[in-house]
Amino acid sequence: MIIAKETPYTKEEIKKLQKEFQSYIKTVIDIKKKICSAGANRHFESKQLLLKQNSNQSDLWGGGIDLETKIIDYNSFINIRPNDNNTSNEIQSDKIKKEYERLTRYFFKEII
Repeated sequence: MIIAKETPYTKEEIKKLQKEFQSYIKTVIDIKKKICSAGANRHFESKQLLLKQNSNQSDLWGGGIDLETKIIDYNSFINIRPNDNNTSNEIQSDKIKKEYERLTRYFFKEII
């Protein structure tokens, strides 16, 4: 189940997001509009949803959160974008990485 929103996820929503991977939730965040799409099997599914909602490709970054360790990662195939100076699965810009982490903590403040 994919849920995209601009406000923090509730505990009930987080339980729904866990259905794909029990202890891990994949996320794609529009760092400009501050919208998170989470719960997809593959990041590109969340990316497509946000693009349909008029997000810009260059504002969308993927990663996830390990629900057991509470570790946020910044790794997704959608992050490979040489035109945006990102040639790796990992978010390479410290500025973007910090904003992605800040927003992840906001959206998942019920659990981290």
